[in-house]
Amino acid sequence: MIRQMTLSVLFLILGLAQFARGDVDHIEVKGKQFFNSRTGEPFYIRGVDYQPGGSSDVSEKKDPLSDPEACARDIVLFQELGINTVRIYSVNPDLNHDKCMTILATAGIYLILDVNSPMENQHLNRYQPWTTYNEIYLEHVLKVVEQFSHYDNTLGFFAGNEIVNDEQSAKHSPPYIKAVVKDMKKYIKKNSPRIIPVGYSAADDLFYRVPLSYYLECCEDPDDDISVDFYGVNSYQWCGVQTMESSGYDELVEAYKNFTKPVFFSEFGCNEVLPRQFDEIKALYSKDMCGIFSGGLLYEFTQGPNNYGLVDLDSDGNVRLLDDFTTLKNHYNTTKMPSKSDLEQAITADNTLTKLDESQRNVAICQKSYENLKIDGKVASGLADNLIKKGVTVDHGNYVDLNDDDLTTKFEILNANGDEWKGSKSIRKVNHMTASERSRGTSENPNGGTTGVGSRGSKNHAVKSLSVPFKIMPIVLAHMLYHFLV
Repeated sequence: MIRQMTLSVLFLILGLAQFARGDVDHIEVKGKQFFNSRTGEPFYIRGVDYQPGGSSDVSEKKDPLSDPEACARDIVLFQELGINTVRIYSVNPDLNHDKCMTILATAGIYLILDVNSPMENQHLNRYQPWTTYNEIYLEHVLKVVEQFSHYDNTLGFFAGNEIVNDEQSAKHSPPYIKAVVKDMKKYIKKNSPRIIPVGYSAADDLFYRVPLSYYLECCEDPDDDISVDFYGVNSYQWCGVQTMESSGYDELVEAYKNFTKPVFFSEFGCNEVLPRQFDEIKALYSKDMCGIFSGGLLYEFTQGPNNYGLVDLDSDGNVRLLDDFTTLKNHYNTTKMPSKSDLEQAITADNTLTKLDESQRNVAICQKSYENLKIDGKVASGLADNLIKKGVTVDHGNYVDLNDDDLTTKFEILNANGDEWKGSKSIRKVNHMTASERSRGTSENPNGGTTGVGSRGSKNHAVKSLSVPFKIMPIVLAHMLYHFLV
């Protein structure tokens, strides 16, 4: 009897310890793919682009992650869609994003974040980048990096979006994009609590998109990693009912076979044929593409003037689902994500990928020139050095405690017919998050630097969601249980 009771208690404690685990699994880059750092399974992006009101709606007072009630409303619908990632185009790092990021983490959703914004001194001028690449701009970029690197569900950062999109920008911008990538990666290596990948999102133009990917992939020195860690492709070429061949997806796959980093659709979803069918989703996660492409982000969640939205918001914040929402949901929920076995089979079946895998994907050394790009422009050096050395002063991102009200939307949700939506208005808990300590100061960094460095900061360590002893409790209890049974 005592033995039975003891076993029951041990199992209960073990279960509670697992339930209380607050960590979100990190997503990391290995070769051409993203992987879950805990399970070792490949991670395929299945998501949407998310910028309610458009990028111009970001201001000193609000951005997409500063309003927890709006976040809860939309994250309820993210879960209904079955997505695992959102992309946000711009934020204001001087606002508090803790509650929205905690709600996203609780829902099991990752963030890919652009570091630029339309506000003054917060983006590169694509035609005259030397006028905007300065310390004020870099401080904004690195404040975004500093703040969001403390959230475990930050998957990656975009250093730019469609900066090169015509002949003139291709003459001036490429070296500046590469400089921003370099500055971000150096800052992360010295100051961030973990290595978070940095990438770029390219315009839907094959004339520039492919050569730019190989330019941003290369390094001048194999010991100085300034390469992008991933590459986003904005592609609207699959319209209506098409095939791999008629859409040109087969050419896309061929174009990136030798690219050594993860590639995914940072935007997709042509609307030239309505209603949108989203048949490209089956192709994207199929054996024809899963060895090259790591999924994609559908453009876009909220309806705007360009008519790409999945939902329509009214002036009171209530939402009406559009027909595209249901179509996308059906595709995402019925399309199987590739497994590790599927990926291995795709690599084995393609001689190019097998050779790339066997070569261990050595660092690509920069060429003297790249087709359709001008890369010999001189970029002012050292502008970010002081910011990297001393860090930037901004509140660290931290997870906060949530109650049931935080995870339930109070807004009205209507279906496409205008009737009350019958789905759940509460967010399902995938991860059970607990609060981490607010910090604005200096702390030890496992990468060799400091985290959240601020000249007027204190030495408050930004702790993880749970203490280390509590995190290892399941292991200790399992060990005790084993010896008790034996």
